[in-house]
Amino acid sequence: MTPKPNPSQKPNQNTNWAAFATAEPELAKTAEERFGAFTHHILATIRKDGSPRTSGLEVQFKNGELWLGMMPDSLKALDLHRDPRFAIQANPGPGTEMGGGDIRISGRAVRVTDPETMALYAGKTEEVEPPEPFHLFRTELTEVVRTYVEDNAYLVVQTWKPGEALRTVKRK
Repeated sequence: MTPKPNPSQKPNQNTNWAAFATAEPELAKTAEERFGAFTHHILATIRKDGSPRTSGLEVQFKNGELWLGMMPDSLKALDLHRDPRFAIQANPGPGTEMGGGDIRISGRAVRVTDPETMALYAGKTEEVEPPEPFHLFRTELTEVVRTYVEDNAYLVVQTWKPGEALRTVKRK
């Protein structure tokens, strides 16, 4: 009998944003631009009962990491403490344009409790407490997907996973 994998275990490869950006700089740049176009995005986590939860979230790309910061004891933070799997979808913005396409990032959230790292994330340059309590997670990526329309004729889906080449599928 094969043991069931534990979803809370870390992936075999520790792939942070910097590793992804090195492997696929063009896709990483597009993803950062899409997430930078709007402040709020959609985070999906797993509730205690196993059902999905979606919440609004701000993301930050700093020092080669994709960071998730949350209010103290928010349900999404409690979800990630229990089960670190997540997916984030970039805000599509108003209308139907979606310049740069739709970007989705999946992975595992790793809780950060080190006061110095939290202070740096919060914009402090000295070793001081962050301005208010918050939960901080750095991410380990398991997948980045971009979907967009090319030449008003093709739906293009680009999928990247750690240790694999970028896969591109075009559909008419």
